[in-house]
Amino acid sequence: MSSINGASKGAPFEFSAKNLPKKLFINNSYIAANGAQTLSVYNPKDNSLVADDVPLAGQPDVDAAVEAAEKAFPRWRKFSATARRDIMLKFASLIEEHSGALSELTRITLGAPYDTFGKFEVGLAAEAFKYNAGWIDKFVGEAVPQDGGFMQITRNEPLGVTAGIVPWNGPLGTVGLKAAPALATGNCFILKPSEKTPFAALALGPLIQAAGFPPGVFQILSGDGSTGALIASHMRIRKVSFTGSIPTGKKIQEMAARSNLKRVTLELGGKSPAVFFDDCNLDNAVSWAVDALATNTGQVCFAATRVYVQDGIYKEFVERYKAALEERAKFIGDPENENTLVGPLVDEAQFQRVTGFIERGLSQGKLLTGGNRVGDKGFYIQPTVFEGVTSDKEIFQQEIFGPVAVLNRFKTEEEVIEQANSTEYGLMAGVFTQDINKAFRVASAFDSGMVGINCVSLTFLTTPFGGSKQSGLGRECGRAALVAFTEPKTIMINMTY
Repeated sequence: MSSINGASKGAPFEFSAKNLPKKLFINNSYIAANGAQTLSVYNPKDNSLVADDVPLAGQPDVDAAVEAAEKAFPRWRKFSATARRDIMLKFASLIEEHSGALSELTRITLGAPYDTFGKFEVGLAAEAFKYNAGWIDKFVGEAVPQDGGFMQITRNEPLGVTAGIVPWNGPLGTVGLKAAPALATGNCFILKPSEKTPFAALALGPLIQAAGFPPGVFQILSGDGSTGALIASHMRIRKVSFTGSIPTGKKIQEMAARSNLKRVTLELGGKSPAVFFDDCNLDNAVSWAVDALATNTGQVCFAATRVYVQDGIYKEFVERYKAALEERAKFIGDPENENTLVGPLVDEAQFQRVTGFIERGLSQGKLLTGGNRVGDKGFYIQPTVFEGVTSDKEIFQQEIFGPVAVLNRFKTEEEVIEQANSTEYGLMAGVFTQDINKAFRVASAFDSGMVGINCVSLTFLTTPFGGSKQSGLGRECGRAALVAFTEPKTIMINMTY
């Protein structure tokens, strides 16, 4: 396993599971939090204590980071496109260079195996910085031809001090989705990692320094919901991008509005439907359905947790789906083991939440497979599927955020569209068929921000990521992310005087 080497105030150091980062990163230096309150984090594979002294940033710490960012902003926004690009590309290469250590720092509190999730997540963060770095000299404004003697041009200008509050289920990948477009467009950025998985983010300090980001441009504040509230309500932070639950997202939006009407991007989860028609390729269909439920132990916002199968293939699909999930369950275990495919749920609270849904689900549908704890320690649970769950049931409507799905059969296209659209979520959907006309027709009918045809539960850096209805507000990835971190300015030139 590699380690992260860097320098803080001239002193060499390295981070690993045995030497955890436990300070805030403000103005390119690691400093102790102003207050004495700390957070405890545990390893989900056995519920052992990892640390009980993770700093909790309070009002003075947030103010200090904002002040440093405000001082850095005038200089950073004027960096040439090539200079800003080179810094971001170097930062991406440093993430890749130390991917093993960064993944380990997440794994000890998230429990995601390296080969099935950790490597992907760190790679996503690095690629996000590369992708957005490439936009820096291409995210141009517009010029409107002379009209009535006036030339009009538009500029995309940075907002100033921005922030990202990232979730525990993708603690480094989501850093790339939020910080990279913010920094590429000339903003300064304050990162608040989840209190459940803080270490990979806190370890970025030496990489930020080594890449050449000026002091105050990219800062990291560990903390819990109280820290997030301080950020969302701060009068001098101009934008906050949040990924998490609907209730918390609503609070973020309210605090943003009540403070300085700061811009918000909200990615708030899903209850994604996957629809399998009689003419789909069954091998492909089952493969996507299983991966969509089991990846990161089902702790993925766009996991396909509502599965609809047409009558003609229902029996065969169920047999294959059940067998494939039970085969995957044989590889549940210690995330440090290279043979493990499915790790534990993130912590005891999440384990109790998921098992509670499963226990109540026994009266809401027929248990097809799973439903049991694996082992007698740690937070392992079998992939679980319920059949015949009606749309009024809790396990149909609520995001469980674990490896739990509902499986229903359908007869007609009209029937399944109505069922697929019958929740308050609209993040991801998938349609599986070899009829391209039907595929596009159904994809268009889904009330969802993203739709896969013969695939599901995936996203790309190059296209907008986000949902409809209560799945969120705004978009990440692609050009849309750059737009979200900028303000258009119109300049009008009088050509007649």
